[in-house]
Amino acid sequence: MPNIIPVSDLRNYAEVLKNIESGSPVYLTRNGRGRYVIQDIDEYEKKEAVIKLMAELEKGRSSGEKEGWYSLDIVRKEFGIGGN
Repeated sequence: MPNIIPVSDLRNYAEVLKNIESGSPVYLTRNGRGRYVIQDIDEYEKKEAVIKLMAELEKGRSSGEKEGWYSLDIVRKEFGIGGN
């Protein structure tokens, strides 16, 4: 169940921080609407890494479609990987 509290509860931020765990962020509301998220730093860094990886994979896919793809044989030769 999501942990949702009003931003005014940050006056007692120590209590708010006790509720933050990896995979369980605290959602802060302002005027009854979602406004902010407080999350564990490790969880944040993992999400940022996934976003960066997805962006790089998209660049590779786009490049392959525009400039052509390498065959598996060419990749194996380029990286010195033996075939099966």
